[in-house]
Amino acid sequence: MIQNTEPATWHIKHLRSRTAGQRMADKIAKGMGSWKFIVYQTLFIIVWMILNMVGYIRHWDPYPFILLNLIFSTQAAYAAPIIVMAQNRQAERDRVQAKNDYDTNIEAKKEIEALQLHLSKIEVEKLDLILKILQQGKIP
Repeated sequence: MIQNTEPATWHIKHLRSRTAGQRMADKIAKGMGSWKFIVYQTLFIIVWMILNMVGYIRHWDPYPFILLNLIFSTQAAYAAPIIVMAQNRQAERDRVQAKNDYDTNIEAKKEIEALQLHLSKIEVEKLDLILKILQQGKIP
């Protein structure tokens, strides 16, 4: 098995640091924020209403579908804090990424400044050499 010797990025470190609850909250928020969820929930509502309006044996939730409303209220009561947890974690990830970007920019700035100093030194050395040649009168 080949081992990856590259250092872990901030994103990989962040993913590894999540608890089981945080991973579950992220998955639930991702699922509830998808078109697939909206389509399935819409189909569920349509089937529920049709079955209760044309129920053969008995209507377990007759119009105005109070049980269905209770189910959705319960779903919303659990979904809201889970989604907020996922949003808080996204904000935390954004802060970590911003800090990482800042640190990278600081290092790049230091490298650019060092290059500028080196280029200035080369330029001064060239000018000194040109002046020396001119003073000696050895212009080719």
